[in-house]
Amino acid sequence: MAPYTELDTTLLSEVTSIVQTAGATLRERYTQHARGTALDEIVNEIHANDDAVLAVMREPLLEARPGSRWAEDELAGGALPEGEWWIVDPAEGNINHVHGMPDWGVTATLVRDNQPVLTVVDLPLTGDTYTALAGQGAHLNGAPLRVSAKTDLGAALVGTGQAKPGEDVSTFRKIGESVTAMLVNGLVVRVSVPATLQLIHIAAGRMDAFWQFSDVRSGLVAGALLVREAGGTVTDIHGTPWTLAGSDFLAAAPGIHAAAVKVLGPLA
Repeated sequence: MAPYTELDTTLLSEVTSIVQTAGATLRERYTQHARGTALDEIVNEIHANDDAVLAVMREPLLEARPGSRWAEDELAGGALPEGEWWIVDPAEGNINHVHGMPDWGVTATLVRDNQPVLTVVDLPLTGDTYTALAGQGAHLNGAPLRVSAKTDLGAALVGTGQAKPGEDVSTFRKIGESVTAMLVNGLVVRVSVPATLQLIHIAAGRMDAFWQFSDVRSGLVAGALLVREAGGTVTDIHGTPWTLAGSDFLAAAPGIHAAAVKVLGPLA
């Protein structure tokens, strides 16, 4: 296993190229109308998107980091065995893509010993690519990103969303209660999917906090690294440093993080 110190801008450049190529594949499949009406038709469209994108990115990513492994289930959560793993969402926001909406992209994150160390998020419709390398900052098309400087939760634009279909009723209840609590304590609450497309707004300072009652790795690792490298705070709902083993997630501008924990913590 090559040491972490060899993760450098050369690898990041290679991964960026791979993810952008994958993004172009997903863009070719995009329509501005919804595809499928019955549930099985929608699921088939989602799987077809995944298969088409993985066909052009899986092997190149594994070859780019010899010895790395692939986290197969994009809806899985929890810690991984030690070593380097690719956590990829070939169509982050796939449900939006098949419904003709523009909020989707492609993500690839290299995780080492359960810590995200390199990530690329490509948004093919806008031509924007978000990147981060541990200890070297977060960037949008090469320009540095910085989280919001807000200190008042009452002035904050915050967000959450559903991590995956079929969550249990208690999770849905917590989502609803948290939205109500933040509607009372924040300025405006967004509820949307996918998580990564809210987290890039946190990293860029456009939004101020995002939380989720879920451990789905593929929707959190890319944004966690981007937010952290942009100067944000990434914890669980109770304010403890976030790990892949956690059951919930909070990313926020440092100036409102404590206030967000105070509101959300009792609900978790």
